[in-house]
Amino acid sequence: MTPTIALVDDDRNILTSVSIALQSEGFTVRVYSDGEAALKALLDNPPDLAVLDIKMPRMDGMELLRRLREKSSVPTIFLTSKDDELDEALGLAMGADDYITKPFSQRLLIARIRAILRRTEARAQNDDQPDAPPAEKIVRGRLAMDPARHRVQWNGQDVTLTVTEFLILEALAQRPGFVKSRDQLMDTAYQDDVYVDDRTIDSHIKRLRRKFRQVDSDFKAIETLYGVGYRFAEE
Repeated sequence: MTPTIALVDDDRNILTSVSIALQSEGFTVRVYSDGEAALKALLDNPPDLAVLDIKMPRMDGMELLRRLREKSSVPTIFLTSKDDELDEALGLAMGADDYITKPFSQRLLIARIRAILRRTEARAQNDDQPDAPPAEKIVRGRLAMDPARHRVQWNGQDVTLTVTEFLILEALAQRPGFVKSRDQLMDTAYQDDVYVDDRTIDSHIKRLRRKFRQVDSDFKAIETLYGVGYRFAEE
């Protein structure tokens, strides 16, 4: 079936341009210009994924997600007009799946949407087949990753990651000590022929390190090999 995407943003230019881009990729799109109008619709007729602007009048994206999570686990991506680490941390802690800063590439947004839908579909298939073996957990030193539950721990403490960050870390941790080039990490995180420059991968790595250092100030497991790429080193 055609996936349905809900767009919630008070900027009608974004609603129009993004909905056209999504429709051209084969998605069914519903648009809402404020959080209050969207909440009832998202609960009554859940989409496959919702893209929520954070900064909206009447009901902002944070409040919308909080109330949505009381009754629904629909995957969500946050849009924000600035790179606000507090908003990001709070949004992910509340249950958002990913986070994109405006202005953003529509192709990048579509790639993130597809990545989340793939993971959601895989999780649903595992739930429908209780006898099937669960996705293999990854344990590398103090790192523990559970792909089936999208859960990451470092030294027993939870670390909240976006889907894209999880995919990049998973690619590195699967073969500790082996170098992954930026191109290889791009292919892992963006599997739909979308162009992403080196700075995007570097930004994800920077965010990963920052999140792990919030639970361990001495975290050094993600190493940079300048001019080559990145690798995960078991500590």
